[in-house]
Amino acid sequence: MSKDSPAAPIAVVLPEAGAAPHGLGAPVPSAEARAKSEGTFPYASDLWAEGLLWAAVLRSPHPRARIVSIDTAHAREMPGVRAVITHEDVPGRGTYGRSGDRPVFASGEVRHHGEPIAAVAADHPDTARMAAAAITVEYEVGEPVTDPEKTFAAEPLHPDGNVIRHIPLRHGDPDAAGETVVEGLYRIGRQDPAPIGAEAGLAVPRPDGGVELYTASTDPHRDRRLAAACYGLDEDLVKVVVTGVPGATADREDPGFQLPLGLLALRTGCPVKLTATREESFLGHAHRHPTLLRYRHHADAEGKLVKVEAQILLDSGAYADTSSDALAAAVSFACGPYVVPHAFIEGWAVRTNNPPSGHVRGEGALQVCAAYEAQMDKLARKLGLDPAELRMRNVLATGDELPTGQTVTCPAPVAELLTAVREIPLPPLPKDSPETEWLLPGGPEGAGEPGAVRRGVGYGLGMVHMLGAEGTDEVSTATVKVQDGVATVLCAAVETGQGFATLARQIVQEVLGVDEVHVAPVDTDQPPAGPGCRGRHTWVSGGAVERAAKMVRTQLLQPLAHKFGMSTELLQINDGRITSYDGVLSTTVTEALDGKELWATAQCRPHPTEPLDESGQGDAFVGLTFCAIRAVVDVDIELGSVRVVELAVAQDVGRILNPAQLMARIEAGVTQGVGAALTENLRTPRGLVRHPDLTGYALPTALDAPEIRIVKLVEERDVVAPFGAKAVSAVPVVTAPAAIASAVRTATGRPVNRLPIRPQAAVVAGAS
Repeated sequence: MSKDSPAAPIAVVLPEAGAAPHGLGAPVPSAEARAKSEGTFPYASDLWAEGLLWAAVLRSPHPRARIVSIDTAHAREMPGVRAVITHEDVPGRGTYGRSGDRPVFASGEVRHHGEPIAAVAADHPDTARMAAAAITVEYEVGEPVTDPEKTFAAEPLHPDGNVIRHIPLRHGDPDAAGETVVEGLYRIGRQDPAPIGAEAGLAVPRPDGGVELYTASTDPHRDRRLAAACYGLDEDLVKVVVTGVPGATADREDPGFQLPLGLLALRTGCPVKLTATREESFLGHAHRHPTLLRYRHHADAEGKLVKVEAQILLDSGAYADTSSDALAAAVSFACGPYVVPHAFIEGWAVRTNNPPSGHVRGEGALQVCAAYEAQMDKLARKLGLDPAELRMRNVLATGDELPTGQTVTCPAPVAELLTAVREIPLPPLPKDSPETEWLLPGGPEGAGEPGAVRRGVGYGLGMVHMLGAEGTDEVSTATVKVQDGVATVLCAAVETGQGFATLARQIVQEVLGVDEVHVAPVDTDQPPAGPGCRGRHTWVSGGAVERAAKMVRTQLLQPLAHKFGMSTELLQINDGRITSYDGVLSTTVTEALDGKELWATAQCRPHPTEPLDESGQGDAFVGLTFCAIRAVVDVDIELGSVRVVELAVAQDVGRILNPAQLMARIEAGVTQGVGAALTENLRTPRGLVRHPDLTGYALPTALDAPEIRIVKLVEERDVVAPFGAKAVSAVPVVTAPAAIASAVRTATGRPVNRLPIRPQAAVVAGAS
C-alpha cells in the first residue's frame, strides 16, 4: 500500500543488510545514535580538567524580596573554598538576556524563586554546596505578584515596567458579526523542558587572561558575546566550545548557568565545573509561558467563520527572555489555519514574580491552538455539524491571507492533511474482559470499571512558523573541505538532536559523491550559524552547507570539463564516480582530486521579514508548516482518568530528507504534546516552584506514549527553502494537546478549557 493511502500508517523502508544509506532521502542513522543509546556519548557533565574546582550557586528561596545584606564571610573561611562571588564581583555588564534585563546575580531585589544570589568555587562539590548554604542573606520579603491579570495595576516589578509587549491586531471590519457566536475562557499551564541531562559546564582560564567555556550551548556566538560583556573582556578572549547537547529548548538557551563559571575561573585561575542538580535545573531555566485566553468566534449559518475576537495574556515571569517572539506567534496564529475575514486580537506579555518563561517548542502557537480548536468544537456543537466537517469548511490554503495581512505563499495543504486523518480507520474498541484490563485509563493498577469508560474522537489542526520572525536577520555560514576522498564540514550549527550533523553529511554525499564525511566540533572560532531552534539549521545552515559543497563541486569538475571541452553541467557525480553525459569521461572522485585539497565557504540568508506594525500587520514570517492530528481517547468518566489510545498524524514536510530521522522527530513532538495535554504542569503557588523534581513533575514515559500512526506526509516542496524541506518537530507538539482535549470533550461532553487536563474536568456528574 502506498504511503499516500489514508488506510495505513507510513513505514520507513530501511536499507537492506550490507547496503550503505547515502545522500538526501536515505534513512541515514545518526553517527551519535549508538554512543547515546549505550550511555558512552560525552556530555558536559562528563568534562574534566587537571586542578578542577567545583561550583555551587546560592539561589533565592523567595519569589520577591529586597536584599538588605549579603554576608559571605563564613563561606570564605571554610576549608577548601577558593572563591565566593556576588553581583559586586562582576567586572563587566551585570545583566544579560534578549532585552538585557536579567541580572547575573540579584543585587537590590529578588524577582523570582531560584534567582542566583552568589556562587562558590571549592575543591569538592560537597564543600561548594555547603559554602553556598553558609552565605547569609538578609531579605525583606515582599508580596509576590503571581496573577498576570493583576500585574497591570501592580507597582513596577522591574525598571523596564510590567508590560513587556502589547500587540493589538486589527484585520477587517470591527462591526462584522456572524449568526452564531461562541465564547470561551482557556488556561494553559507551565510546561518545563525537563531535559534528560541537567545543565552542566566547565570554564578554563587561559594564559592570555581569557577564558574558555565548555557548555551545551545552542548558540555559542551569542553566549560568547554575553559572556565577554559580563567578564569585561574583548570577545576574542572568550571562546565557547559546544559539548554534547542532550536535547535543547529553553533550558539550553539561557547562559545564566555558565556565566558564573567563567567569573569563578578568572577569579581562581583554575578550571571550574558546575553540574546542576535536578532542582537547580527546574529553578534556573525558562519554561513554557502560562497563558490566559479569552475567545469569541462568529460564524454564519453554514459554519463559515466570519470574525474572531480574542484576548491573549502571556505570563512571562520575572524577565522578558523570548516573550516578545512568543507573543507575536500567539497573536499571529490566534485564528489557526483557517480563513478568517475579520480578526481583532489583543495580546500582552507581562511580568510577574513567577519563574521566567522562554523558548519551548511551538511557543505561543501551542497555547492558541488549544483555544481556537476548543472554539471550533463549540461551534460545531452549536451548529449541529461534524467537528471535522466544520474545520474542512474553513481550512487555509496557499494564496489565502493571514490575520496579519501576510499572504500564504508556501504550500499549505491543510485540507489534504485533515482528509488523511479523518479517513483513517478508527482503532478497535477494547473488550470488557480481564485479559484487557490494562487498556483501562489508569493502567493495569487503575481502579476504574470498564462500564465507566467512554471513547472520544477529536481533531486538531496546528501551524507554526519556521526561522526567526519580524525582521530577524537569519544567516549561517559553512565551510566544506575535501582531500583524499574525505570531506569535512565546518559549521557552528549545534547538533541538539534535530539531526543537523547527519543532514550535513547527507548533503555533501549528495553533491560531491564522497562517502566519508566528517562534521567538525562546534566552537566560536568558526563563523556564526545562529541558534538551533524553529528548524533554522535544516533551512539556513543546511543551505549554507549545500552552497559550499556546490562551490567545491565546481572546483572539482572545472578542470575535467575544460580538458574534455564541455560544460560542468554536462558532468554528473553518482556513487563516487564522475561521468559525462556521453560516457566519454568516467573517473572516480578520488582520482579527480589527485591529492588536492579543495574547499569553499558559503552563506545562506533567507528572504527578509518585517516587524508587525501598530495594527499587527506585516509580512513577519519566512515560512509556515502545518499538521493535522486525530486523537482517540478512552476516559473513565467516574474517575476522570484519560488514556490516549491513538494519535493519527498527517503533516506538511516539504521534502523528506531523512525518513528515519523525520519519523522520530514527529513521534517525539507528538509525545511532548501528550505531556502538555495530560500531565506536565510546573506548579508555582505564590511564586514558589513546587516539587522541582521528576517525581513531582509528571513527564510522560515510554509506557504513557500512545500508538502514533503517521498516516500521511505531504511532500509539496517550498520553493524558497533549500531542498524544499520544512521543519517537523514543533508543529506536532502544538497540535497534539488540542486534538487530545477535543477527544476528551467528545467522550465526556465537558468543555475541557484547561491544559493539562485535570481529572475533575473529565468527570461526568451522575455517571455512577
